[in-house]
Amino acid sequence: MKRGKTDEDSPWKEVLERYFKEFLAFFFPVAHNAIDWVKGHVFLDKELQKVVRDAELGRRLADKLVKVHTREGLEAWVLVHIEVQGQEDADFVKRMYVYNYRLFDRYDRQVASMAVLTDDRPQWRPDHYGYELWGCRAGLEFPVIKLLDYGKNLDSLEQNGNPFAVVVMAHLQTLATRHDPKERLQRKLALVRMLYERGYGRKDILELFRFIDWVLVLPEELEGDFAHAVVKYEEAVKMPYVTSVERVGKKIGQEIGEKIGEKRGEKRGEKSGVIRGSREAVLQVLETRFGKIPKSLISAVNAMEEPAYLKALLKEAVTTPSLEVFEKALKR
Repeated sequence: MKRGKTDEDSPWKEVLERYFKEFLAFFFPVAHNAIDWVKGHVFLDKELQKVVRDAELGRRLADKLVKVHTREGLEAWVLVHIEVQGQEDADFVKRMYVYNYRLFDRYDRQVASMAVLTDDRPQWRPDHYGYELWGCRAGLEFPVIKLLDYGKNLDSLEQNGNPFAVVVMAHLQTLATRHDPKERLQRKLALVRMLYERGYGRKDILELFRFIDWVLVLPEELEGDFAHAVVKYEEAVKMPYVTSVERVGKKIGQEIGEKIGEKRGEKRGEKSGVIRGSREAVLQVLETRFGKIPKSLISAVNAMEEPAYLKALLKEAVTTPSLEVFEKALKR
């Protein structure tokens, strides 16, 4: 549960699933307009892993395989392969090529591969891979979005109601404030206020808040200032979507998040008590937000022994949009 740079921990996976249609409309409008959204879409993540499990090349923030129908025929459908790449990688274009042809070979369907680059290298813009041998040519060209490019026109992002405009702004602010924690605090608060000002519903606010909170990491000494400012703002607008459950979690846990796992040489009995309190905090926050909790979920939380994981779970319980999403995080 520690925040890291692994694929499974990436908040991109969740926003891609929740806002896939909006994702294509924002980044790849040609693809969006060619899809018959009435017929729905299906995520094929397990199928993607089966196809490419022995072709792991480099590290990425997220990848998604989605089955969609085109507008051109009742039975026509394509596979949309999405890559979100977080750092410059010499093998990236080769991976795009390998994934594309393997998916085509397995399903005998057209595959549209697309990439979003979230790195901080302006000149790195990989969009093709290929080779030629004795007159034989093979290769792949694919559309690429560079998030850095959106920094040239922040005003248009602020006016854009698509949820992915918020995602892009959060990412750009992360890059811009890497060496200025106090400035990051102010920009993070501005983004949270924007969620309410745009008129998003509770679920959207929680989902996007989760993304903002994940990427715009604050030092511990500023986390309290952030939480206090959000509490005051939500009280002012009378929409306590985030802080109502956050306050419950803090009251129940008695500020467990700041205390557990940080002191060395704890006595065994003290540590056991902290762990029990952490479990209770997680479960009571979930119960407050979602009502009855499945017994299987209760058992899974009560089986947790690591204070650092329980600390992360408490934050997850506060921000998760649903019990289903929480269970996925718990399994990770």
